Amino acid sequence: MDFQAVIPTPFGALGIRCDLQHIDEIRFLPHGSPDVPAQNALAERAVAQLRDWLQSPCTEFDLPLRASGTAFQQRVWQAISGIGIGKVLTYGAIARQLNSAAQAVGQACGANPYPILVPCHRVVARQALGGFAGHRAGYLIETKQWLLQHEAIHALR
Repeated sequence: MDFQAVIPTPFGALGIRCDLQHIDEIRFLPHGSPDVPAQNALAERAVAQLRDWLQSPCTEFDLPLRASGTAFQQRVWQAISGIGIGKVLTYGAIARQLNSAAQAVGQACGANPYPILVPCHRVVARQALGGFAGHRAGYLIETKQWLLQHEAIHALR
């Protein structure tokens, strides 16, 4: 996969795919993924903001995202973007807001091309963590746990 930047994180790495004007995707990558220095100015800006977020999840992002997803996915992503730092909502709660089904919300979360920027990690199952990025086990679930813990610690400050 061609990324315009890959940065190491405590949970693995983040791959950034972009052109000169829009972020196309941010992808969670496993530990051991090779670093890729920023290949253009937008990738540099994304790297800087993501590193700032790793230091403080109160960091606000100001990155141009390429419009993507279905109308429903966009509604879900907008709802997710309204969940505050250190807070969570269930798939069912978002589904009720959107007059939809929890499973459809989960599928939209799994299709989110901008994790962290659109904080799908803040959506959990009713009595458990739920899936993450289309997975129910492995490094992505560990990533979701890390992200929630990181934000919870900073929300207490």
